[in-house]
Amino acid sequence: MVRDLLLMLLATVIGALIVCVPGAFVLRALHRRSITVNIVVLLAITVLAVVAGVVAVAEEMFISPHDRNVLLIVVPMAGLVSLGIGWWLGRRLARAAMWAAQAEASRRDLVAWVSHDLRSPLAGLRAMAEALEDGVVSDPVTVQEYHRRMRTETDRMASLVDDLFELSRISSGALRLRLSQVSLGDVVSDAVASASPIAASRGIRLVSPTQQWPHVTASAPELSRIVANLLLNAIRYTPSDGTVTVTGGSDGAGSWLAVSDTCGGIAETDLPRVFDVAYRGSSARTPGEGGGFGLAIVRGLAEAHGGRATVENIAGGCRFVVHLPA
Repeated sequence: MVRDLLLMLLATVIGALIVCVPGAFVLRALHRRSITVNIVVLLAITVLAVVAGVVAVAEEMFISPHDRNVLLIVVPMAGLVSLGIGWWLGRRLARAAMWAAQAEASRRDLVAWVSHDLRSPLAGLRAMAEALEDGVVSDPVTVQEYHRRMRTETDRMASLVDDLFELSRISSGALRLRLSQVSLGDVVSDAVASASPIAASRGIRLVSPTQQWPHVTASAPELSRIVANLLLNAIRYTPSDGTVTVTGGSDGAGSWLAVSDTCGGIAETDLPRVFDVAYRGSSARTPGEGGGFGLAIVRGLAEAHGGRATVENIAGGCRFVVHLPA
Protein backbone atom coordinates (compact mmCIF):
# COMPACT_ATOMS: atom_id res chain seq x y z
CA MET A 1 0.00 0.00 0.00
CA VAL A 2 2.77 2.40 0.95
CA ARG A 3 4.64 1.45 -2.22
CA ASP A 4 1.56 2.23 -4.33
CA LEU A 5 1.18 5.62 -2.65
CA LEU A 6 4.80 6.47 -3.27
CA LEU A 7 4.51 5.43 -6.92
CA MET A 8 1.38 7.54 -7.37
CA LEU A 9 3.10 10.50 -5.72
CA LEU A 10 6.15 10.08 -7.93
CA ALA A 11 4.06 9.75 -11.09
CA THR A 12 2.03 12.83 -10.16
CA VAL A 13 5.14 14.91 -9.42
CA ILE A 14 6.83 13.86 -12.67
CA GLY A 15 3.71 14.64 -14.70
CA ALA A 16 3.32 18.03 -13.04
CA LEU A 17 6.99 18.92 -13.50
CA ILE A 18 6.74 18.14 -17.22
CA VAL A 19 4.23 21.01 -17.42
CA CYS A 20 5.40 23.34 -14.64
CA VAL A 21 9.07 23.64 -15.64
CA PRO A 22 8.35 24.93 -19.19
CA GLY A 23 5.47 26.95 -17.71
CA ALA A 24 7.87 28.74 -15.38
CA PHE A 25 9.98 29.83 -18.35
CA VAL A 26 6.83 30.99 -20.15
CA LEU A 27 5.79 33.09 -17.12
CA ARG A 28 9.29 34.53 -16.91
CA ALA A 29 9.08 35.57 -20.55
CA LEU A 30 5.67 37.17 -19.93
CA HIS A 31 6.65 39.14 -16.81
CA ARG A 32 6.33 42.43 -18.69
CA ARG A 33 2.88 41.60 -20.05
CA SER A 34 -0.40 42.53 -18.38
CA ILE A 35 -1.63 41.08 -15.09
CA THR A 36 -4.52 39.43 -16.96
CA VAL A 37 -2.21 37.49 -19.27
CA ASN A 38 -0.04 36.31 -16.37
CA ILE A 39 -3.03 35.14 -14.32
CA VAL A 40 -4.58 33.24 -17.26
CA VAL A 41 -1.25 31.58 -18.11
CA LEU A 42 -0.71 30.63 -14.45
CA LEU A 43 -4.17 29.04 -14.26
CA ALA A 44 -3.58 27.23 -17.54
CA ILE A 45 -0.30 25.80 -16.21
CA THR A 46 -2.06 24.67 -13.04
CA VAL A 47 -4.84 22.89 -14.95
CA LEU A 48 -2.40 21.27 -17.37
CA ALA A 49 -0.26 20.11 -14.43
CA VAL A 50 -3.33 18.40 -12.92
CA VAL A 51 -4.14 16.78 -16.27
CA ALA A 52 -0.54 15.61 -16.65
CA GLY A 53 -0.64 14.11 -13.15
CA VAL A 54 -3.87 12.27 -13.93
CA VAL A 55 -2.42 10.88 -17.15
CA ALA A 56 0.79 9.78 -15.39
CA VAL A 57 -1.16 7.99 -12.64
CA ALA A 58 -3.41 6.35 -15.26
CA GLU A 59 -0.37 5.13 -17.19
CA GLU A 60 0.83 3.36 -14.05
CA MET A 61 -2.56 1.58 -13.96
CA PHE A 62 -3.61 3.06 -10.61
CA ILE A 63 -6.97 4.17 -12.03
CA SER A 64 -9.21 2.49 -14.52
CA PRO A 65 -9.61 3.75 -18.12
CA HIS A 66 -13.18 4.76 -17.27
CA ASP A 67 -12.12 6.85 -14.26
CA ARG A 68 -9.28 8.34 -16.29
CA ASN A 69 -11.70 9.44 -19.03
CA VAL A 70 -14.03 10.95 -16.43
CA LEU A 71 -11.18 12.90 -14.88
CA LEU A 72 -9.94 14.07 -18.28
CA ILE A 73 -13.41 15.53 -18.91
CA VAL A 74 -14.04 17.03 -15.47
CA VAL A 75 -10.63 18.60 -14.93
CA PRO A 76 -10.43 20.47 -18.29
CA MET A 77 -14.02 21.69 -17.92
CA ALA A 78 -13.28 22.98 -14.44
CA GLY A 79 -10.10 24.47 -15.86
CA LEU A 80 -12.03 26.36 -18.53
CA VAL A 81 -14.30 27.84 -15.88
CA SER A 82 -11.24 28.78 -13.82
CA LEU A 83 -9.64 30.42 -16.86
CA GLY A 84 -12.76 32.47 -17.47
CA ILE A 85 -12.91 33.62 -13.87
CA GLY A 86 -9.17 34.27 -13.88
CA TRP A 87 -9.46 36.40 -17.00
CA TRP A 88 -12.27 38.43 -15.41
CA LEU A 89 -10.42 38.85 -12.11
CA GLY A 90 -7.23 39.65 -13.97
CA ARG A 91 -8.90 42.50 -15.82
CA ARG A 92 -10.26 43.87 -12.55
CA LEU A 93 -6.85 43.62 -10.91
CA ALA A 94 -5.24 45.27 -13.93
CA ARG A 95 -7.68 48.17 -13.78
CA ALA A 96 -7.15 48.50 -10.03
CA ALA A 97 -3.39 48.46 -10.49
CA MET A 98 -3.60 51.05 -13.26
CA TRP A 99 -5.75 53.39 -11.15
CA ALA A 100 -3.48 52.84 -8.15
CA ALA A 101 -0.44 53.76 -10.25
CA GLN A 102 -2.22 56.84 -11.61
CA ALA A 103 -3.37 57.82 -8.11
CA GLU A 104 0.18 57.48 -6.79
CA ALA A 105 1.53 59.57 -9.67
CA SER A 106 -1.16 62.18 -9.06
CA ARG A 107 -0.35 62.19 -5.35
CA ARG A 108 3.34 62.81 -6.04
CA ASP A 109 2.50 65.59 -8.50
CA LEU A 110 0.08 67.13 -6.02
CA VAL A 111 2.67 67.10 -3.23
CA ALA A 112 5.19 68.73 -5.58
CA TRP A 113 2.71 71.40 -6.69
CA VAL A 114 1.57 72.19 -3.16
CA SER A 115 5.15 72.31 -1.89
CA HIS A 116 5.99 74.80 -4.64
CA ASP A 117 2.93 76.94 -3.94
CA LEU A 118 3.60 77.02 -0.19
CA ARG A 119 7.34 77.57 -0.45
CA SER A 120 7.09 81.01 -2.11
CA PRO A 121 4.67 82.67 0.35
CA LEU A 122 6.43 81.07 3.32
CA ALA A 123 9.77 82.44 2.14
CA GLY A 124 8.21 85.88 1.72
CA LEU A 125 6.58 85.75 5.15
CA ARG A 126 9.84 84.73 6.75
CA ALA A 127 11.77 87.52 5.05
CA MET A 128 9.21 90.16 6.07
CA ALA A 129 9.01 88.84 9.63
CA GLU A 130 12.80 88.91 9.97
CA ALA A 131 12.92 92.45 8.55
CA LEU A 132 10.36 93.61 11.11
CA GLU A 133 12.05 91.72 13.94
CA ASP A 134 15.53 93.08 13.14
CA GLY A 135 14.28 96.64 12.74
CA VAL A 136 15.38 96.84 9.11
CA VAL A 137 11.95 98.30 8.37
CA SER A 138 10.82 100.94 10.82
CA ASP A 139 8.84 103.69 9.12
CA PRO A 140 5.08 103.30 9.74
CA VAL A 141 4.05 103.23 6.08
CA THR A 142 6.42 100.39 5.17
CA VAL A 143 5.58 98.48 8.34
CA GLN A 144 1.88 98.75 7.51
CA GLU A 145 2.56 97.54 3.96
CA TYR A 146 4.52 94.56 5.30
CA HIS A 147 1.64 93.69 7.62
CA ARG A 148 -0.82 93.92 4.73
CA ARG A 149 1.31 91.67 2.52
CA MET A 150 1.76 89.17 5.34
CA ARG A 151 -1.99 89.00 5.84
CA THR A 152 -2.52 88.56 2.09
CA GLU A 153 -0.04 85.70 1.90
CA THR A 154 -1.57 84.09 5.00
CA ASP A 155 -5.04 84.29 3.44
CA ARG A 156 -3.72 82.71 0.24
CA MET A 157 -2.14 79.82 2.12
CA ALA A 158 -5.30 79.35 4.17
CA SER A 159 -7.32 79.19 0.94
CA LEU A 160 -4.90 76.62 -0.49
CA VAL A 161 -5.17 74.45 2.64
CA ASP A 162 -8.97 74.75 2.51
CA ASP A 163 -8.96 73.57 -1.12
CA LEU A 164 -6.72 70.63 -0.21
CA PHE A 165 -9.06 69.65 2.62
CA GLU A 166 -12.06 69.78 0.27
CA LEU A 167 -10.25 67.66 -2.32
CA SER A 168 -9.28 65.11 0.31
CA ARG A 169 -12.91 64.83 1.44
CA ILE A 170 -14.03 64.29 -2.15
CA SER A 171 -11.34 61.79 -3.13
CA SER A 172 -11.50 59.78 0.12
CA GLY A 173 -15.28 59.41 0.10
CA ALA A 174 -15.59 61.31 3.39
CA LEU A 175 -17.87 63.93 1.84
CA ARG A 176 -21.38 63.67 3.29
CA LEU A 177 -24.03 65.73 1.52
CA ARG A 178 -27.08 67.03 3.37
CA LEU A 179 -29.56 67.24 0.53
CA SER A 180 -32.52 69.59 0.58
CA GLN A 181 -34.53 71.73 -1.78
CA VAL A 182 -32.34 74.72 -2.60
CA SER A 183 -33.17 77.77 -4.70
CA LEU A 184 -30.45 77.96 -7.33
CA GLY A 185 -31.28 81.65 -7.78
CA ASP A 186 -30.53 82.43 -4.12
CA VAL A 187 -27.21 80.58 -4.29
CA VAL A 188 -26.22 82.41 -7.47
CA SER A 189 -27.31 85.77 -6.04
CA ASP A 190 -25.14 85.31 -2.94
CA ALA A 191 -22.15 84.16 -5.02
CA VAL A 192 -22.49 87.10 -7.43
CA ALA A 193 -22.69 89.54 -4.51
CA SER A 194 -19.51 88.07 -2.99
CA ALA A 195 -17.59 88.08 -6.28
CA SER A 196 -18.74 91.51 -7.44
CA PRO A 197 -16.01 93.49 -5.60
CA ILE A 198 -13.31 91.30 -7.13
CA ALA A 199 -14.84 91.65 -10.59
CA ALA A 200 -15.19 95.43 -10.16
CA SER A 201 -11.55 95.79 -9.10
CA ARG A 202 -10.53 94.14 -12.37
CA GLY A 203 -12.96 96.11 -14.52
CA ILE A 204 -15.08 93.04 -15.31
CA ARG A 205 -18.87 93.09 -15.66
CA LEU A 206 -20.68 90.36 -13.74
CA VAL A 207 -24.23 89.77 -15.01
CA SER A 208 -26.98 87.25 -14.33
CA PRO A 209 -29.88 87.73 -16.77
CA THR A 210 -31.87 84.63 -15.78
CA GLN A 211 -35.20 85.52 -14.16
CA GLN A 212 -36.73 82.11 -13.39
CA TRP A 213 -34.25 79.99 -11.43
CA PRO A 214 -35.14 76.38 -10.65
CA HIS A 215 -35.08 74.68 -7.27
CA VAL A 216 -32.63 71.80 -7.04
CA THR A 217 -32.05 68.93 -4.65
CA ALA A 218 -28.55 69.65 -3.38
CA SER A 219 -26.36 70.42 -0.39
CA ALA A 220 -26.39 74.20 -0.04
CA PRO A 221 -22.77 74.70 1.15
CA GLU A 222 -21.32 72.48 -1.60
CA LEU A 223 -23.55 74.07 -4.27
CA SER A 224 -22.40 77.52 -3.14
CA ARG A 225 -18.80 76.31 -3.42
CA ILE A 226 -19.42 75.17 -7.00
CA VAL A 227 -20.87 78.54 -8.06
CA ALA A 228 -18.20 80.55 -6.25
CA ASN A 229 -15.35 78.54 -7.78
CA LEU A 230 -16.77 78.91 -11.28
CA LEU A 231 -17.18 82.66 -10.85
CA LEU A 232 -13.68 83.18 -9.44
CA ASN A 233 -12.19 81.07 -12.22
CA ALA A 234 -14.02 83.09 -14.88
CA ILE A 235 -13.01 86.41 -13.30
CA ARG A 236 -9.39 85.30 -13.01
CA TYR A 237 -9.01 84.60 -16.73
CA THR A 238 -11.27 87.31 -18.15
CA PRO A 239 -9.41 90.46 -19.25
CA SER A 240 -10.39 93.95 -18.17
CA ASP A 241 -13.60 95.28 -19.74
CA GLY A 242 -14.74 91.68 -20.16
CA THR A 243 -18.01 90.09 -19.09
CA VAL A 244 -18.86 87.07 -16.96
CA THR A 245 -22.41 85.80 -17.37
CA VAL A 246 -24.26 83.40 -15.07
CA THR A 247 -27.33 81.60 -16.40
CA GLY A 248 -29.37 78.60 -15.37
CA GLY A 249 -32.48 76.61 -16.10
CA SER A 250 -34.08 73.18 -16.31
CA ASP A 251 -34.36 70.50 -18.96
CA GLY A 252 -35.65 66.96 -19.18
CA ALA A 253 -32.67 65.54 -17.29
CA GLY A 254 -32.67 68.02 -14.39
CA SER A 255 -31.28 71.51 -13.78
CA TRP A 256 -28.18 73.27 -15.02
CA LEU A 257 -26.00 76.24 -14.21
CA ALA A 258 -23.67 77.90 -16.73
CA VAL A 259 -20.90 80.46 -16.27
CA SER A 260 -19.67 82.07 -19.49
CA ASP A 261 -16.75 84.45 -19.87
CA THR A 262 -14.86 86.39 -22.52
CA CYS A 263 -11.42 84.93 -21.87
CA GLY A 264 -10.79 84.28 -25.56
CA GLY A 265 -11.33 80.53 -25.32
CA ILE A 266 -9.31 77.54 -24.16
CA ALA A 267 -6.90 75.65 -26.39
CA GLU A 268 -8.49 72.45 -27.68
CA THR A 269 -5.62 70.41 -26.23
CA ASP A 270 -6.33 71.88 -22.78
CA LEU A 271 -10.12 71.36 -22.75
CA PRO A 272 -9.98 67.71 -21.57
CA ARG A 273 -7.64 68.67 -18.71
CA VAL A 274 -9.17 71.82 -17.24
CA PHE A 275 -10.84 69.85 -14.43
CA ASP A 276 -7.63 68.00 -13.51
CA VAL A 277 -6.12 68.70 -10.10
CA ALA A 278 -3.56 71.55 -10.13
CA TYR A 279 -3.83 72.02 -13.90
CA ARG A 280 -3.67 75.69 -14.89
CA GLY A 281 -3.30 75.47 -18.63
CA SER A 282 0.26 76.73 -18.41
CA SER A 283 3.59 75.53 -17.14
CA ALA A 284 4.16 78.87 -15.44
CA ARG A 285 3.61 78.91 -11.70
CA THR A 286 2.20 82.36 -11.15
CA PRO A 287 1.86 83.39 -7.50
CA GLY A 288 -1.55 84.66 -6.51
CA GLU A 289 -3.42 82.71 -9.17
CA GLY A 290 -4.62 79.95 -6.87
CA GLY A 291 -3.50 76.37 -6.50
CA GLY A 292 -5.30 75.09 -9.58
CA PHE A 293 -7.81 73.14 -7.46
CA GLY A 294 -10.98 75.19 -8.00
CA LEU A 295 -12.27 73.40 -11.09
CA ALA A 296 -11.25 69.97 -9.74
CA ILE A 297 -13.41 70.73 -6.70
CA VAL A 298 -16.27 71.81 -8.98
CA ARG A 299 -16.17 68.49 -10.84
CA GLY A 300 -15.85 66.47 -7.62
CA LEU A 301 -18.78 68.20 -5.94
CA ALA A 302 -20.93 67.98 -9.08
CA GLU A 303 -20.28 64.24 -9.35
CA ALA A 304 -20.96 63.82 -5.62
CA HIS A 305 -24.45 65.20 -6.37
CA GLY A 306 -24.85 62.66 -9.18
CA GLY A 307 -24.30 65.35 -11.81
CA ARG A 308 -21.45 66.38 -14.06
CA ALA A 309 -19.37 69.40 -15.03
CA THR A 310 -18.46 70.22 -18.64
CA VAL A 311 -16.70 72.97 -20.54
CA GLU A 312 -16.88 74.20 -24.12
CA ASN A 313 -15.54 77.07 -26.16
CA ILE A 314 -17.96 79.73 -27.32
CA ALA A 315 -17.55 82.89 -29.36
CA GLY A 316 -14.93 85.00 -27.58
CA GLY A 317 -14.59 82.80 -24.52
CA CYS A 318 -15.67 79.59 -22.84
CA ARG A 319 -18.68 78.22 -21.01
CA PHE A 320 -18.67 75.99 -17.94
CA VAL A 321 -21.86 74.06 -17.28
CA VAL A 322 -22.85 72.06 -14.21
CA HIS A 323 -25.73 69.61 -14.66
CA LEU A 324 -27.64 68.40 -11.61
CA PRO A 325 -30.05 65.46 -11.87
CA ALA A 326 -33.76 65.90 -11.28
